[in-house]
Amino acid sequence: MRAYRFRLYPSKWQEKELLHHLFIEKNLWNMLLEKTKKKYNEEGKFYSKSEIQLLVKDSGLYSQSAQAIAHRLHHALQAKVRAKNRGQKWGFPRFKSIERMKSIYYPQSGFSLGQKLKVSPFGEISIVRHRIIKGRIKTLTLKKEASGKWHAIFMVEEESVPQKPNNGPTVGLDLGLNHLATLSNGNFIENPRIFSQFENELARTQRHLSRKRRGSHNREESKKKVARVYESLANARKDYLHKAANALLSQYSKVAMEDLRIQKMAREGHGKNIHDASWALFTNMLCYKAESAGSEIVFVDPRNTSKECSRCHSIASKSLWERTHQCSSCGLVLDRDVNAAINILQRATAGMAGSNACGDGIEIPSLKQEAAPSMAW
Repeated sequence: MRAYRFRLYPSKWQEKELLHHLFIEKNLWNMLLEKTKKKYNEEGKFYSKSEIQLLVKDSGLYSQSAQAIAHRLHHALQAKVRAKNRGQKWGFPRFKSIERMKSIYYPQSGFSLGQKLKVSPFGEISIVRHRIIKGRIKTLTLKKEASGKWHAIFMVEEESVPQKPNNGPTVGLDLGLNHLATLSNGNFIENPRIFSQFENELARTQRHLSRKRRGSHNREESKKKVARVYESLANARKDYLHKAANALLSQYSKVAMEDLRIQKMAREGHGKNIHDASWALFTNMLCYKAESAGSEIVFVDPRNTSKECSRCHSIASKSLWERTHQCSSCGLVLDRDVNAAINILQRATAGMAGSNACGDGIEIPSLKQEAAPSMAW
């Protein structure tokens, strides 16, 4: 399955109808949730899937879109029940405001794609098809962004085509903040620090928003301006990470990475910088792009990758501010992140034919060597 996303340009009448359908969705969700809570309080059980489907008839939405709302609530309730049985904390579905309803879902029918996108009951909507869709379209989602833009998202079933294997070398990759990623061969990918590029503009638009009276038309326009800045920020970040991931996977057949708990690390410190670097997004991109690139992503245990010496494997504690690895046992002097990347590579190749787990055959760059060129795009 692959997602295709295209920009929509609805007419004023079509946009008014789209917004009205989001309003109906919001009311329908809240009505179903209210009835579900009432039934549970009276009978001690929730509606079944077939029972909750009957409640959405004649709602004013396209029939399958209305059923999708019922299915979404049913799945949320089932997830809550399963989590409770496992003893986990799990939020209960909550009532939604219009700002939380952002999409209209067509799971099977009600749309067709030609020069324009024809959708029931909105008619033909202008669409920019910047890519050719390869495969069979399964579902459609009409999504409204916070900036006011509309997009059509198609889920497409594609035939599995065997990819030509990538015959490049294997490399270890250590994620960081000084550099987005450091490779075991001494190269690195720069951290673009995207947030700092938009920080002043974002502060200015948010100050303007804070001065606007709640509920006023000017406040709504200011909210859209703030959303457009965030959208530009996100697009710039994604563009850089896409190019970085594509360049990396075109050169290497196997990339070894740490299996990090990124959310936990962000909560414990440096959360702003970690989220700005978008480690999770970059990792996700590498994983789904690797298949089509003929490459492989391997995750290893992250414990002590920075403390362990990549030559003699002795453990030496060092603070976060110590950027150079100096081993007292074997005398190795190496950049801290390069040392960690070599350890990651060694752990990924341990036990395999031609294993470099003990450091044999791995060229360890010296800190005294000329700095390796960065991978810039």
